[in-house]
Amino acid sequence: MIEKLRNIFQVPELKRRILFTMVIVAIYRLGEHVPTPGVNVAALQQAFEGAAGVGGIFGLYDLFVGGAFSQAMIFALGIMPYISASIILQLLGAVVPYYEKLRKEGEEGQKKIIQHTRYGTVLLSILQSFGYAVFLQSGLGPGVVHYPGPMFIFTTIVTQTTGTILVMWLGEKITEHGIGNGISLIIFINIIGRVPNTLRQAVQNLQGGANWLLYLVILAGMVAVVASVVLMTQAVRKIPVQYAKRIVGRRMYGGANTHIPLRVNTAGVIPIIFASSIMIFPSFMGGLLKWDWVQQVFSPTGWFYNILYGLIIIFFTYFYTAVVLNPNDLAENMRKYGGFVPGIRPGRKTAEYIDRVLSRITLPGAVFLALIAVLPDVIMASTNARFLAFGGTSVLIVVGVALDTLQQIESHLIMRHYEGFVKGGRIRGRQRM
Repeated sequence: MIEKLRNIFQVPELKRRILFTMVIVAIYRLGEHVPTPGVNVAALQQAFEGAAGVGGIFGLYDLFVGGAFSQAMIFALGIMPYISASIILQLLGAVVPYYEKLRKEGEEGQKKIIQHTRYGTVLLSILQSFGYAVFLQSGLGPGVVHYPGPMFIFTTIVTQTTGTILVMWLGEKITEHGIGNGISLIIFINIIGRVPNTLRQAVQNLQGGANWLLYLVILAGMVAVVASVVLMTQAVRKIPVQYAKRIVGRRMYGGANTHIPLRVNTAGVIPIIFASSIMIFPSFMGGLLKWDWVQQVFSPTGWFYNILYGLIIIFFTYFYTAVVLNPNDLAENMRKYGGFVPGIRPGRKTAEYIDRVLSRITLPGAVFLALIAVLPDVIMASTNARFLAFGGTSVLIVVGVALDTLQQIESHLIMRHYEGFVKGGRIRGRQRM
């Protein structure tokens, strides 16, 4: 491990990318401590602690933005509007011919989709910041906002929208000049940043007379959750593919055996994020309209909420998998290059076979996502172990982003070794000449 870390900093490009990422992350973390103008942060924290159910309703959202939502910082919306806009654009790509055409145009089409995603991010940021301003002004009682009124709403919209645009820009810069996916890495940093407070809360509970045995059992369960998340993230179903031999001129092409790796969890954490956005809305409106029965029905610790939440996650897992992975396109590309699945006729039969396999392996992935999202809330409600706020959803995101970042670092190292080998060969060739 020490040798691998030493190799990372011996590669100039990789070292530059890692340092650049660290600088951007530091800038982002500083921005998370700048409060929104006109908000009494101390009164806001007391209101969040005193309002029943508010912390649970927005707990997942607050987790994704590193606690900036509950403290009304300038990055309170975080990167969530960008993620929502990205999901909407991807869903439109499956039902709107214009976006479906852009998706097939390669790099140029992808640039247009990214540009439209940015526009959608700004629009969603304006709408969400307006709702956030109204929530701060009217939903948490007096004293939270120093000078409530239209001017506070306007300044909050400008501040939060600008903050979201800055976070989006920082994430894109990490992706372009740093290491890893910038958007995912920002959420990763936000979740990891909550770990020290979570551990401190667990220690305080133990010092206050909590059951040690119960906490040890929960800790062992969390280790098992991490192991299962790694297993499900890496799990694939390999469909064997053979390519027929073709003779072009005097050369023979094809004849290779390969496979199509279909992930058990193709959708990743996207269904959880989308489902949580839907489940937050009724509780949010119930809080604004003072409908206590709505907040009780949609309480994160209630059975109705968790059952409905799990069903929505399963639905969106299938839906998102169907959007990002089209069996007809796979079958057509295989047929175009002379590939076929042994025992399956090319074309429509191959597409039906891939769709059938994909539907079967998506079921355990969808159920796994639902359990990972629901079980921590159920256990937390029954045991009062508040540190489980760092639960399955958080572990799923952390493990996925960590594996993706490590794979990118490994690819840079392998590429560097390959380049060194080629350069050494050229030097030896010149010496022989």
